[in-house]
Amino acid sequence: MKKYTFLLLIFISLGGYAQQDAQYTQYMYNTSLFNPAYVGSEDFLKISGVYRSQWVGLDGAPETLSFSINDRIGKNVGLGGSVISDKIGPSSETIINADFSYTLDFENTALAFGLKASANLLNVDFTRLTGPDDPDFNQNIDNRFTPNIGAGVYYYSNKFYVGFSVPQLLETEHYKNNENSDTFLAKERFHTYFMGGYVFDLNPELKLKPAYLLKVTDGAPLQVDISANLLFSEKFTLGASYRLNSAVSALAGFQIFDSVFIGYSYDADTTRLRTYNDGSHEIVLRFDIRDALNYTNSPRFF
Repeated sequence: MKKYTFLLLIFISLGGYAQQDAQYTQYMYNTSLFNPAYVGSEDFLKISGVYRSQWVGLDGAPETLSFSINDRIGKNVGLGGSVISDKIGPSSETIINADFSYTLDFENTALAFGLKASANLLNVDFTRLTGPDDPDFNQNIDNRFTPNIGAGVYYYSNKFYVGFSVPQLLETEHYKNNENSDTFLAKERFHTYFMGGYVFDLNPELKLKPAYLLKVTDGAPLQVDISANLLFSEKFTLGASYRLNSAVSALAGFQIFDSVFIGYSYDADTTRLRTYNDGSHEIVLRFDIRDALNYTNSPRFF
């Protein structure tokens, strides 16, 4: 296939003529990116970085880099922020988020409500497309700015969590293929997330955590991620994940120090695109910065 065909196929098929949220396999380690109610759910500073290279070997394939930070302020308020850089074909998008949460504490559980404010910067370099000239692709998009807001709910204890969120409540429009058309090539779609997980203590040295993430997007197929992870001696994590009609994944993680965790996942594609790529890789690096008042030898498994 020609480079033009590959890039255009990715740009259109992933977005459906729309900008979509970045995809993660290790979603359980960066929950604040799509649910603002998560920030402050643990009483210490959390710093996370994620790098994902999707469909390795396919020209113009998605590449995502994110950084997030959050902490609890006082007894009930959580604050956080994140930056996401997402590249797909000729497009690159930078998203800057600010998150706020307020938590109601009960005897053994907590219920948090969150708000997210976002600034999106979109760039599309149509000169990367090689092929016949097309008047719909002859004007680049440079730092197209759009704001957005989101909200979420997160209910949890030391053993389980469930959540619901809409990180982008506004369907903002970035770019029309021409001024007389009603069709947008770049548009923020309405995403709704449902998530949950539970931690089973199989024995004093072994824990099992099944989890799920559902993403409902207007105009796109339902995305379902189901995973199961085992935690050995509070240090090693091994697991597997399945994304409906998309991929199967293997996950591994290691608690290097009490405050440093590193995780890796590999996705094997189950779609027709598997012929043209070598899978997807994702790396997570997380720092949990505790003080003497909230130090624990048994970090929460989510």
